[in-house]
Amino acid sequence: MRFLLDTEQRAFADSLGALLKAADTPSVVRDWSRGDPASGRALWRRLAEAGVFALAVPEALGGLGPRPVELAVAFVELGRHAVPGPLVETATAAALLSEAAAAARPPETTTAARPPEATTAALLPEATSRATPAEGPPAPPPVTPGEQHPRQPAGPDERRHPQPAGPEGRRPRRPGASEGQSLRQPGTPGGRRPPRPVVPSAHPQALLTALLRGSALATLAPEGSCALDGDTADILLSLTGDGLRLAPGHGPVRASLDPARRRTSLAGGGALLGTGIRPARALPLARLTTAAQALGVGEALLDRTLAHVRQRTQFGVPVGSFQAVGHRLADAKLALEFARPLVFGAALTLGEADVAAAKASACEAAYATARTALQCHGAIGYTAEYDLSLWLTRARALRGAWGDPDTCRAAVLDAAGRA
Repeated sequence: MRFLLDTEQRAFADSLGALLKAADTPSVVRDWSRGDPASGRALWRRLAEAGVFALAVPEALGGLGPRPVELAVAFVELGRHAVPGPLVETATAAALLSEAAAAARPPETTTAARPPEATTAALLPEATSRATPAEGPPAPPPVTPGEQHPRQPAGPDERRHPQPAGPEGRRPRRPGASEGQSLRQPGTPGGRRPPRPVVPSAHPQALLTALLRGSALATLAPEGSCALDGDTADILLSLTGDGLRLAPGHGPVRASLDPARRRTSLAGGGALLGTGIRPARALPLARLTTAAQALGVGEALLDRTLAHVRQRTQFGVPVGSFQAVGHRLADAKLALEFARPLVFGAALTLGEADVAAAKASACEAAYATARTALQCHGAIGYTAEYDLSLWLTRARALRGAWGDPDTCRAAVLDAAGRA
């Protein structure tokens, strides 16, 4: 069986990667770590416009999916660029809120499905290279509805659902986009955090709309577990024994190995959004997107390490020519290449065992690559000021998110025992 991406999926990955490269994500991560999420929220709106979270939502509810393979493609790029925030939790929350919204919506009010031509290809306008040398690198094409330069956040009146494709399968161009504007947003006077957007209501459809527009961030955790970035997220969702609840608040922030990932407990109670939505419903998609993110983190670490060992010299030759260094890098490459088909194979099936195997394999590969990257960089790899640290800490944090490797291996064995 072949697990190669098709032309449309590769173009989607390239377009999303260009958007994130232009966003200067290392600076965004450092702002987020300092408790200033303004630049992160601006990037979040761009990701929502790119349809990343809509890939987890059925077309009938305003989404583009469910498209788990394309979602995995997107999360590989998000990991490759170390994008901060509760990405996995928001995508999973969007899928669960879709279930709750569909159950609460009368059949006659269900919207018409998206036209068949509105596929991933419709999200990918032609590549352009309009920038002059004075403007820096070519402006990367946006990947979703409403063409706008990736470094310009959407205005309040521009955050809406993806529109149907036009006659030629393209999204209509949104006027008013200007080139060369920075994605990063200044903080409020005195360095205070800007106020959070107001969550519209406790109705699942209203919450889902806010996520798809990028006007709100969501975090999600099973009851009794810590949620990611509960102090920054606008929608706090708790998976309890009786269903999905909108948590009324969160507890104190707990430190994490990754400074850009802050853990909080969620307050009990809150509005019940949907019954029958148990914690097990969140695991397949959460583990799949975590695995894809870890795969992207591992690939970024390997690429950066290869560039370093080619430039750093010792005894008059690049250190990458030493056999000991080459063998460690080859092992890291093999681990990532073996994990990749497991991730995309799990995206096709979303089976419990497949997803657990993909999560264990990708996270272990990323963690092993992180250790190799640190060894090959030497002392500079330990410094927080060096960008490599952003991926090193992320690889370690993702390893334990939504089930550590031992838990995932046990899930694979349990599924095999029931077969």
